[in-house]
Amino acid sequence: MARSTAQRVAMALRERIEGGELPPGTQLSEEALGRDLEVSRNTLREAFRLLVHESLVEHLLNRGVFVRVPTAADVTDVYRMRTALETAGVRAAATAPAPLRAAVAASVDEGERAAAEGDWRQVGSADLRFHRALAALAGSPRIDAAMDRLMAELRLAFHAMPSPHRFHQPFLQRNRVLAGLLEGNESARAEAELITYLDDARELILDAMREAGR
Repeated sequence: MARSTAQRVAMALRERIEGGELPPGTQLSEEALGRDLEVSRNTLREAFRLLVHESLVEHLLNRGVFVRVPTAADVTDVYRMRTALETAGVRAAATAPAPLRAAVAASVDEGERAAAEGDWRQVGSADLRFHRALAALAGSPRIDAAMDRLMAELRLAFHAMPSPHRFHQPFLQRNRVLAGLLEGNESARAEAELITYLDDARELILDAMREAGR
């Protein structure tokens, strides 16, 4: 089914949030975005409504539209959903098509290249692609769509970390380990590792939020 213009604009803004270009608390200017995306204010407002439903932006009365600042409850729920979707992919890995399996390894390579170049925002983007690729192993368009929405929320959560380098660096090796377990068809071990991995990542973010008084 063809997307409406508002849906395409919402997707473009979601991609900017996921890419780290629109951090939490950013005010979304109708005038500036309308010029940039070459759409009307009415179209933008409809796109904003779609993103409000995805918990990515919020409308503050008499102030405007802002990228949401996630709460601890948001982070906990995002990770709960991630665990359900990504473990479903890991369980299906052994019978997943070769291109889907290759995407997992490719995203690990991408993250390691970005780390070697010192581009830690891109490391974060590669990490999101890695986890999207894990879930995609399930071969479910609905899981893929749910992960697209979750990944943008997760990028907002990443901003709670004072150092992207310190946050992402330990997980580069863990991504490599997970990819290796899947390549070896060790799905049970991979699932156990993934659950521990996601628990650890969630707690790091929540600890940072508590230290910042959020």
